[in-house]
Amino acid sequence: MSQSFHPLPTQALATDTVVFRYRQGLPVSVSMDATALDVMTDLLRVKVFTVAPETPIDDALQKMIHAEVRLLIVTGYADSVLGVITATDIMGERPIAISSAERVPHSAIRVEQVMTARDEIGALRMKDVERASVGDIVATLRGAGRQHAIVLDQDDRGKAILRGIFSTTQIAKLLGVALEADGKAQSFAELERALQA
Repeated sequence: MSQSFHPLPTQALATDTVVFRYRQGLPVSVSMDATALDVMTDLLRVKVFTVAPETPIDDALQKMIHAEVRLLIVTGYADSVLGVITATDIMGERPIAISSAERVPHSAIRVEQVMTARDEIGALRMKDVERASVGDIVATLRGAGRQHAIVLDQDDRGKAILRGIFSTTQIAKLLGVALEADGKAQSFAELERALQA
């Protein structure tokens, strides 16, 4: 069996060539009435960033910075979800309290000491998200006092899987609402005022 292969033509890179950044098909902008799926990071299409529970929180923060995310999923054996950790968790009061109470340097604090554990997380169900609007998600996040929400689905065997993540920062960007200097979304009240203007 003889096959004939041919080289493809090449071209020079223009000076204005840029890197394509996959946006998982998210729209450029949305309204509060748009489907919630328009603002969900779908983990079937986008890589999820994880961290081990024994990781120092400073290393976890560096991972967030390099990945340009503000939340990591804390995983254990066989990728089981143990919890979540956010940039706010790492830079907030909890590490300071732990450092003071245990008399350890900040660099010795581990993710498992600061994370929100699995049993403290109220996850959304994919079947509910599919029928929800962006406004419903904003109301849910506001009611929970959280910057993020995770979405659960089921695999083909009926086992629970982490399917998506909602972020107030992502929602604010897609709604066209100004963000604070650190890239965080404004408070929910400010977010709603900006949307009503």
